[in-house]
Amino acid sequence: MNRNLHATGIAMVVAMAISVPEAAQAQRTGTAPFQIVEASIDDIHMAFRSGRLTARQLVQGYLDRIAAYDKAGPTINSVITLNPDALAEADRLDAAFRSSGLVGPMHGIAILVKDEIDTAGMPTTLGTVVFKDYRPPKDAFVIDKLRKAGAIILGKATLSEFAAGDTYGSMFGVTRNPYDLERTVGGSSGGSGAALAANFSTVTIGEETLASIRRPAAWNAVASLRPTPGLVSRTGMWDGYPTLHAQMGPMARSVRDLAKLLDGMVGYDAEDPVTALGVGKVEGSYTRYLDQGALNGARIGILRESIGNQSDPKAPDFKIVDAAFEKNIAELKAAGATLVDPIVVPDLKKLLATRERYPAETDAALELYLARNPGSPLKTRQDIINSPDIEKSYPPPNVARYKAPLAPLNPARYVAYMRARDELMISIAKIMADNKLDAIVHKSVEHEPSLIKDGINPPYETTRGVPTLNTFLIFAASLTVPSGFTSNNLPVGITFFGPAYSEPTLLKLAYSYEQATRHRVPPKTTPALAK
Repeated sequence: MNRNLHATGIAMVVAMAISVPEAAQAQRTGTAPFQIVEASIDDIHMAFRSGRLTARQLVQGYLDRIAAYDKAGPTINSVITLNPDALAEADRLDAAFRSSGLVGPMHGIAILVKDEIDTAGMPTTLGTVVFKDYRPPKDAFVIDKLRKAGAIILGKATLSEFAAGDTYGSMFGVTRNPYDLERTVGGSSGGSGAALAANFSTVTIGEETLASIRRPAAWNAVASLRPTPGLVSRTGMWDGYPTLHAQMGPMARSVRDLAKLLDGMVGYDAEDPVTALGVGKVEGSYTRYLDQGALNGARIGILRESIGNQSDPKAPDFKIVDAAFEKNIAELKAAGATLVDPIVVPDLKKLLATRERYPAETDAALELYLARNPGSPLKTRQDIINSPDIEKSYPPPNVARYKAPLAPLNPARYVAYMRARDELMISIAKIMADNKLDAIVHKSVEHEPSLIKDGINPPYETTRGVPTLNTFLIFAASLTVPSGFTSNNLPVGITFFGPAYSEPTLLKLAYSYEQATRHRVPPKTTPALAK
């Protein structure tokens, strides 16, 4: 496991950034330093307008925190690569602001991006040394959109190697949970979750195939959305078109910032034809759906049945999470929601267990993604397998997984899966219609964050307790919001689940819950830096 690759480059970027300290800038303007810890997009834009903050100072502040807490101190280790041009981009935006105001709705907002999404000027490593020199020449579709809206891509966040499992990889080592340094951040968008929790950027971007956005969000006390396929393009993302399960999604410390980031991500992209399905599904900004009182009178179905991967209802930490969920149910009721508790989905576990993939789609998606980088020697799965660095993949099961040939399509199992998916989709739709439900709520994860030592040693525990209902159905939406802490002071979250393109409703309800409970608390391991 190589824990130090790119460390020198990151240190150089941070050292260069420290040449213009935020405190010195504040002294020259005669104002109190802006506190970036827990700062929202609205806070930042207000500070830009009042003259209390510049984009350079904001980027500087995040770089200082990354230096102090990601690469030193608690060594959260959530950032693989920093953008060497981040400060220059901030200077350009500051100049534009002085002449004509905000260049767009994401002006100066610093974003860390899961390192399976292409950002020109930086490598896309997938957390593995196999891709350490993989440098895509152009941005992913979504990254290009966000840059045009004024965002600054601060760098690339850690992820599980090849975006599968918990956040461990040969490119960086392990990422630590800011709420308990001995525990995992979840995966595969774990770096995006941890960096956000620790206030290393304003917002982050993740990707989910099974539960890769929702689990890190719940275990790092942040909000996240796995959007319905068709809303957000996957062009320039590992695991993109023509597959359907994998979706890029926003992550934020607040539901309002989640909605604002989603605004900058949605849109039709001809290179990802699935986005044609999203055309016309929303009008205007998602922020217009946010309603503090939305839970009052809303009808919420409570899904209590355990549906997490390898969940163990007899385990102590399952019972601890269950106790926290009981409090969350009471909070929904106190906010005025009418609860249908419980809802029972016929044959739910049996249907969810009926799975099969289409191998040809997986390889087609891989080759389309690699073709965007014509100068790279990596063009097929076999090229990856032939890499001399493949044996360094971490944890070791990743080596065997990648070297093994894809299993051939099992037509009978695939048909059974398609039938199970349709049956479950119709069954849930009927339950929602019969009970006039606005959304279904379930535990985001059914167990507490697992210990790192259990993930990097046999039997390599990963994805325990993770519900995958929405990604099984594919065309559904799930929004996770912080819902407090267990008796062990570990974060938990609840998920608002809805049918395809129900994002406006989910955002409305999650915002109402967030405002009623205010569960988000930053970790003690990464406090505000002394000014």
